[in-house]
Amino acid sequence: MDRYNATGSGNDDQKSTTGDRVMSTDPIIAGVGESELGKTPDRTWIDNAAVASVRALNDAGLDLDAVDGVAVAGANDDLPTLLLGEYLGIDHPQYMDGTEIGGSAFERFVETAARSMESGNVDVVVIAYGSTQRTAGEGTPEIESSHPVDQFAELAGTFTPVSQYALATQRHMHEHGTTEAQLAEIAVSTREWASMNPKAARRDPLTVDDVLSSPPVSAPLKQLDCCLVSDGGGALVLVSPEKAAELDSTNVAISGAASTQTHRKDMSQMPDLTSTGATETGPRAFEQAGIDVDDVDVAEIYDSFTYTVLTTLEDLGFCDQGAGGEFVEGGTLGPDGSLPTNTHGGGLSYCHPGHFGIFLLIEAVRQLRGEYDGKRQVPDATTAVAHGTGGVLSSSSTVVLERRGQP
Repeated sequence: MDRYNATGSGNDDQKSTTGDRVMSTDPIIAGVGESELGKTPDRTWIDNAAVASVRALNDAGLDLDAVDGVAVAGANDDLPTLLLGEYLGIDHPQYMDGTEIGGSAFERFVETAARSMESGNVDVVVIAYGSTQRTAGEGTPEIESSHPVDQFAELAGTFTPVSQYALATQRHMHEHGTTEAQLAEIAVSTREWASMNPKAARRDPLTVDDVLSSPPVSAPLKQLDCCLVSDGGGALVLVSPEKAAELDSTNVAISGAASTQTHRKDMSQMPDLTSTGATETGPRAFEQAGIDVDDVDVAEIYDSFTYTVLTTLEDLGFCDQGAGGEFVEGGTLGPDGSLPTNTHGGGLSYCHPGHFGIFLLIEAVRQLRGEYDGKRQVPDATTAVAHGTGGVLSSSSTVVLERRGQP
């Protein structure tokens, strides 16, 4: 179980060779899948989660009878993990997790499922999400006067989450000189990737000026600094190395994972508006994997807002603290850049059904498998990082994925 704690061995002893095939001793993501995205008015959240789960199992070459673990977060329902297990007919699973920490929950599930697999009792875990956020049109829930935080914070005029992210963005600008145009560079690079993804909601060309001239939402954030609102579901299938040896698929191994939290969602309790828990989870996950940031070929980073990406890049160590604005200039994150990031188009242009962390992992796996054609495929990608952010820059979870063997 030490493998997925704050310290751990590097990856030198985490793989072995059998014939021409590299076999991992780390858990493997064997299958990924999505439901239809955008608008799904004829489906509930559980329909979208179930469709994605079955597609991920098909992708792995497994059926529901093989599943002995299930994890769900983000569903607007009571006991969603139990409900999805019942809905899919997953009987007596050995691993269950429904921890709700926001958009980073799925990266955290990978970490906890990996620990369970080390016990030898779990072989196949479905990690799933489903939402009808766009068609439900619920808006901001009514504030309960008895809530220990919201009764004070929400009534002060903040519009969660965008106004609170705007406050953090303003602070970063004040301390480090970050500009709105630099934030816009993130949206532009993300759109370049989306233009090559037929599933992306927004694929039209985008410029920095387009972002800067889009309607203001909460200063300094504009409409195109903000993520989409979508319906949809996503799922992945995590398997033990023993089960992976039975499957005919490229091994995408989990070589490092770490998670933490700093506060709930009230920015008054955030220790530092210009940094997140990624300052801890990144180094821990990289140490476990035996890599540093220079080894990362592709990054999938939660982009609820452009600022989320900028501060996460700094916190993970891709650039110095405060230097994120300069780092993202000139297309660094785009198809011709040095750090290909959010290669499906991200939450800004691809989809964002509420908890986007599952889609970061799905895209990282597909990039490491080499599934795409042309410029959308990052050449010779062997190492990826998926980083989820939950709440209002509140929870952080970093996962390092590595391809073992040839795609």
